[in-house]
Amino acid sequence: MAWVLKMDDATIESGLVHDFDASLSGIGQELGAGAYSMSDVLALPIFKQEDPSLPPENETKNPPFQYVLCAATSPAVKLHDETLTYLNQGQSYEVRMLDNRNPGELPELTNKMVKSIVRVVFHDRRLQYTEHQQLEGWKWNRPGDRLLDIDIPMSVGIVEPKTHPSQLNAAEFLWDLNKRTSVFVQVHCISTEFTPRKHGGEKGVPFRIQFDTFALGEGGEYTEHLHSASCQIKVFKPKGADRKQKTDREKMEKRTPQEKEKYQPSYDTTILSECSPWPDNAYVSTNQAATPTFSSQKCLLYINPSSCVYLCPEQQLSPTASIQDAQKWLLKNRFNSYTRLFSHFSGSDLLKLTRDDLVQICGPADGIRLFNALKSRSVRPRLTVYVCQESPPESPLLETQGTNENEEPSISSNLHVYHALYLEELTAAELIRKMACVCCLPLGKINQVYRQGPTGILILLSDQMVYNLADETCFLISTGLCRTYS
Repeated sequence: MAWVLKMDDATIESGLVHDFDASLSGIGQELGAGAYSMSDVLALPIFKQEDPSLPPENETKNPPFQYVLCAATSPAVKLHDETLTYLNQGQSYEVRMLDNRNPGELPELTNKMVKSIVRVVFHDRRLQYTEHQQLEGWKWNRPGDRLLDIDIPMSVGIVEPKTHPSQLNAAEFLWDLNKRTSVFVQVHCISTEFTPRKHGGEKGVPFRIQFDTFALGEGGEYTEHLHSASCQIKVFKPKGADRKQKTDREKMEKRTPQEKEKYQPSYDTTILSECSPWPDNAYVSTNQAATPTFSSQKCLLYINPSSCVYLCPEQQLSPTASIQDAQKWLLKNRFNSYTRLFSHFSGSDLLKLTRDDLVQICGPADGIRLFNALKSRSVRPRLTVYVCQESPPESPLLETQGTNENEEPSISSNLHVYHALYLEELTAAELIRKMACVCCLPLGKINQVYRQGPTGILILLSDQMVYNLADETCFLISTGLCRTYS
């Protein structure tokens, strides 16, 4: 049986209009501000264009190596900023050396050793440009100390750890990729030591700990760069990093939940992020004006001990001075009453004492005087002059030419060895006195000193001439007999 419903045209038309109005009224509600998402629209299949050359979204390329510093990151670092880790001065911190190579990646390193160089460097670019001057100043104030050391007894899996005396902020070691390796590092400099002003309460400068890893190259040296990573740190006095971490944590706890969302969470360890390798020769001085140039490629210096002249006796206490030398230095500088107190102190021990330590030990007057004596620096001379005495042709030292029996080149007659004269008074008498020492001549035997001018004329040496000499001028000294006429 079939049912047939008959409706007139006016009824059908009114029903269609009502349904169309109802569907239009729901469009604005379905696409409101809260429900609309452009990412959902772009995720539709019609907007997707798969590129077979791109890796899958869930596949990320891991670096071949990873270094993990076992120290907590600061919770007071905003999102998208680099992590910041607080360290205590002189405390040993573990850095885990991890091999993250995928199967088949870098097969030439299988069963091979690699070399890693760890450095503590400046984070600020301004200080990086003046790194040499900053480290030299730190070395002067902390004689015998290093900025970075490796705690060898606590380290695991490292081989041949080395530190170079000329690189106070770096150390190197070898490690096997197939074995568990952890190196413990100690940072001895604190961030406030490099602040421009020291009136208390200054914000310390940040450092970076950087690892550069190299493989064995063709020449038998570890020169093939593999990977570099670093992280930002700040170094405080002992226990200072713990207090700073606690202060940051308490500040974050006082913030509202909306403000906390703008900051990174604190992690128990710090993962070093990839970076460019640190240049070894980035801060080598290129000032050629301060270095006298010679025509010969090889400079030979021969010293005759019998003719050595000590123009300025050493007054500064050396860090390598023994206990006996330190006692002599104290006596020489009128600290007789403290020789017994410092009877077991070497030169390095005395130089490590701070101003507050010496004031507490010796009292305000003698403590300040001893501190100034220990930290006194040599004054830069007002004028430096290089002089060389012309050797006579018949000198036995210059007779032989070519090579000797050991096939080493002998000294040729055109080689000049210069002596540096440091002038403070800028007078002719001072220059003559020091030239007499170089030439081993009695001062009373020198009658006149001339300077050869243009066209070979002789100009009498005077105070005004010495005052107007250019710094680091080179001179050849020739001697002659003075004729007397009756």
